[in-house]
Amino acid sequence: MSAGVVVGRARTLTRAWLVALFGAYLALLVWLVLWKLHLPWVGTGERQAPKLVPFVATAENGPSQPSEVLGNVLVFVPFGVYLGLLAPARAWWRTWGRAVGVVALTSIGLEAAQYLLAVGSADVTDVLTNTAGGVVGLAVVALARAVLRGRTTAVLAGLCTVGTVVALLAVAAFVTSDVGYGSVPDGVTRHQVMDRVARDAPG
Repeated sequence: MSAGVVVGRARTLTRAWLVALFGAYLALLVWLVLWKLHLPWVGTGERQAPKLVPFVATAENGPSQPSEVLGNVLVFVPFGVYLGLLAPARAWWRTWGRAVGVVALTSIGLEAAQYLLAVGSADVTDVLTNTAGGVVGLAVVALARAVLRGRTTAVLAGLCTVGTVVALLAVAAFVTSDVGYGSVPDGVTRHQVMDRVARDAPG
């Protein structure tokens, strides 16, 4: 078997592994954004009015908290990394434009789902900060390619693997704790608790 065939197979396997990791990340992302790592549910209360003015307070919503903004950026950084690794390396300006569009549309879809399912508040701030996180992830891949060159995919795939394992362990620790799926007070249904979570959630 020639060296070229071996390299080609290794690249195919690495790409397939990245696709699997990306799928796991997307599943965790949807679970986190829509249900805050609680059991999936549909809200029974009134839908919250969307916040269409970013960052500042409105009549219905308070201002965006710095921790919330930072969290919304960080949670979408892997999205940009995966898109950057899986997209063709050539014509990066076209790839970036499409990738940023994919990130923005994904964030808009998640915000719309929160509103339609009555499980959270839709916020333009989230779309902007999520998209910024995706751009940061794309920039990480671009910088890695400039520094690591041919080793970029292998190195970042390893980091993505470690990150996925850590995220899964953190989620497992959360759902097995009292903070996660702890018992609910007597006379209160879990749906009522979840409705309260939806009302109090930043989005």
